[in-house]
Amino acid sequence: MTISRRQFLQYSTVGTAFGLGLPISSGNSPLRRVTPSNQSALRILVLGGTGFIGPHMVQYALDRGHSITLFNRGRTNTHLFPGVQKLVGDRNGQLDALRGGSWDIVVDNTGYVPGLVRDSAELLKDSVGHYFYTSTIDAYRDHHTPGIDESYPLATLPEGAPHNPGQYYGPLKAMCEEVVRDVYPNNHTIVRPGWIVGPGDNNHLFTYWPVRINRGGEVLAPGTPDDPMQVIDVRDLGTWVVDMLERSEAGSYNAVGPVMTMAEMLYGCRAVTSASVSFTWVDANFLWDQGLKGWTDFPIWWPPDNDYGEPTFGGIIGGTGTLNFNGALARSKGLRHRPFAETALDTLNWYSDTFDDWPEDNRPGVPAAREAQVLAAWHAR
Repeated sequence: MTISRRQFLQYSTVGTAFGLGLPISSGNSPLRRVTPSNQSALRILVLGGTGFIGPHMVQYALDRGHSITLFNRGRTNTHLFPGVQKLVGDRNGQLDALRGGSWDIVVDNTGYVPGLVRDSAELLKDSVGHYFYTSTIDAYRDHHTPGIDESYPLATLPEGAPHNPGQYYGPLKAMCEEVVRDVYPNNHTIVRPGWIVGPGDNNHLFTYWPVRINRGGEVLAPGTPDDPMQVIDVRDLGTWVVDMLERSEAGSYNAVGPVMTMAEMLYGCRAVTSASVSFTWVDANFLWDQGLKGWTDFPIWWPPDNDYGEPTFGGIIGGTGTLNFNGALARSKGLRHRPFAETALDTLNWYSDTFDDWPEDNRPGVPAAREAQVLAAWHAR
């Protein structure tokens, strides 16, 4: 079916829940500036820190008056944070730069293989007081139950399977968590983010939607308007992580955004453009028969079906619980979320300021010509 924006607003609470239609500040700078903290400065070692999540987290920590040391290979965004101490090395056997240092907390955003996480965790055991590990909701056994909380079973690696994150991303992250708990049994924090979005997103998955909708015209909307959708703005995640560090909060947490619907997400993007747009909702099974899949052809989206399709990258299997996780515990510890329309606008502005166009041969999402073909087939069925 095709649904107009007026029809959507008649049955949705998106206007109040996500601030649609209200004036918002784009805040086009991807890094938030805040008042410095009054508490004693923390010495924070960040493993990584210059990709997508790290810069927001590091800038907020610096603005709060904390001392930052970055450890990475020195290849990505080397221009960032010129006044910060930078240690060059590689988690794969080149950790010498970490020897002899001393920090209050280590933030591990780049641990994907349990053996390498153990190497750094054990080397730093006497050098840091607390280990903060960024895991993923894909560390859970499956996504077959809506409202999964932190007590849900974790994934296990099939016997004899290689430690290859491209094949077994979720199970390996679960094993990395086990390493952290083993080496730092009483002084660790594990965060399992959902899909992280916002300005600076080098995966370009969520980015597809505001960019595509800004192009205007008939947009193929996969599945149904009520399919669950859940994202977290990278700036909200980074702010909360630093706040957790300041309070020495331990434990495991689902760092996920509020559950909305696919319609709320698409109209949240529509609300920040002046393009003339209509959405045509196309059945998930029809898309499958057309050779189009969730997550890759239609970024982030996955139909709420435990038996839909096959695993995506990293062995991730969707289900009725995909994009429908319980984030109550993290919110009880202060996790807050900006209006979704602000995330959509800032992502669109960031992409428009950074890139000339959407090169469909090396970006996620269904190409425009293929989208038009499938829409024609849907109308003619």
